[in-house]
Amino acid sequence: MKRSDMLAHVGSMQQAAYVRPIEYQEGRTHGLKAVEVKNGPLRFMSMADKALDVALFEYKGENLTFLSKPGLNGRNQFDTNGQEALRSIMGGLFFTCGFENICGPYSTPEGSRYPAGDYPMHGRIRTTPAEHVSSDAYWDGDDYVLEVSGEMREAELFGENMVLRRRIRSVYGKPSITVEDEVTNESFREEPLMWMYHCNFGWPLLAEGAQVVIPSRGATPRDDITAADVTPWNEIGAPEANKPESVYIHELAADADGGSFAAVVNRKLGLGVVIDFNVADFPHFMEWKSMGSGDYVVGLEPSNSKVYGRGWHEERDNLHMLAAQSCERKTVTFTVLDGVEAIDALLARRDAPLITRGGVTNACRSERVWISLLLRLNPGYPVRPASPPPMGENPRRGMGRPVFPYNRTIFQGRRTYHVFS
Repeated sequence: MKRSDMLAHVGSMQQAAYVRPIEYQEGRTHGLKAVEVKNGPLRFMSMADKALDVALFEYKGENLTFLSKPGLNGRNQFDTNGQEALRSIMGGLFFTCGFENICGPYSTPEGSRYPAGDYPMHGRIRTTPAEHVSSDAYWDGDDYVLEVSGEMREAELFGENMVLRRRIRSVYGKPSITVEDEVTNESFREEPLMWMYHCNFGWPLLAEGAQVVIPSRGATPRDDITAADVTPWNEIGAPEANKPESVYIHELAADADGGSFAAVVNRKLGLGVVIDFNVADFPHFMEWKSMGSGDYVVGLEPSNSKVYGRGWHEERDNLHMLAAQSCERKTVTFTVLDGVEAIDALLARRDAPLITRGGVTNACRSERVWISLLLRLNPGYPVRPASPPPMGENPRRGMGRPVFPYNRTIFQGRRTYHVFS
């Protein structure tokens, strides 16, 4: 709708969209300052006291994210005390991990090339309150733009001085938000920069029959427990009591510009959420799959570092470093998929010609599309998964067919197929 038409239909734009600073008054959220944004069908809450991370994220009144057992909570004294962080990590659409560490807590010993110190689970930036917080709603042509911005400083006497400047932008009527981040090293020495978006999806979007959609060239289990999980990484089952978590490390395909994505979709609901990012910014990607009752969540995690955390990188002397007085910028976009057609379009995008970071030939890209169509139209074609099947997955295609020497190998979704002539 054009600006003039919109203004003709409303007294105040707050009928349709708004940006409102709020403060919670009770329980674990007592005193938590946040900014609530409604852009029409989409409503979300950015936490000013916790790095402007987005907690609540709803579309047409339907929740799309996961909240852990402690529920919505503000900053706590124990937020960064080792495993006590599990009492404050609450999920939400995303929380920012870094910048000194991601994943499990780690202590750098004296005498290391890197500064000695204790680095809490998923780092400190996620609990850092924002300064210079600004919220705005304004017309840009016929677009009604809603914005939240601010800066967070992770700093220590005689230590690091890292500044995250963040802007979250949405447009009325469009089911998406864009997060634009810039991290500046304002110290006078190079500093480690570990950076991950921990994106969390839960019920009712996450339910039996839902699907994780990733243009994965291969999924490696993080540990033996994950390797023993016979459920394919992309399939979502019902909650199971005391089921352990699984973590997969994906090698992502990307388009010619480095664009890639990850999503959770629920065809029964006709809903999904897709995260768009660039693999140049996030060369590593993790899928956290927790199917335990009460801890039922899928985390999609683009990162500039490995899931094994700071210690793993220190041992290999390959921590990502940011030079003094320099900065890095990254952008991620979250888009709600509304309807089965939108989900099908995403699946087609997954199966479209993509390249790896190392690059593949046009012939390989065209074969990937060809085999995708072939398997859908003619499941009896002599194609079978590569041997051995990855991560204990039971082969489902082409079993019982004669085995011939294959003349090409095709990667399709999670499976690797040998194609016979």
